Amino acid sequence: QVQLVESGGGLVQAGVSLRLSCAASGLTFSSAAMAWFRQAPGKDRESVAAITWNGHNTAYTDSVKGRFTISRDNAKNMVYLQMNSLITDDTAVYYCAASFTSFRTVSPMTRSGYPYWGQGTQVTVSS
Repeated sequence: QVQLVESGGGLVQAGVSLRLSCAASGLTFSSAAMAWFRQAPGKDRESVAAITWNGHNTAYTDSVKGRFTISRDNAKNMVYLQMNSLITDDTAVYYCAASFTSFRTVSPMTRSGYPYWGQGTQVTVSS
């Protein structure tokens, strides 16, 4: 039974920071690529950030580069998303996802590569 549980979302003012956390269980976490996606009302779910099994490689969507940082702690089965300088366009439900895909022929930012998902946590940024 794979479980991914996000936490850390909330209602904040633009310009401040949040850290989202994802606790994983029921999988070999140290072998999994992890990612964060988000979905705003009326929009498709989009990739935000991804990280390889050992944390040595990361990827970000252009709109969050320089502001967000994805990290992981394999000893704790945790993945994090540090979100700085938040803007109203960051408002969305944020989802944690896990994959055992090699990503040799598909981007680690591709939604279809992630079969395991958390329930999501709401982030609302007000102006």
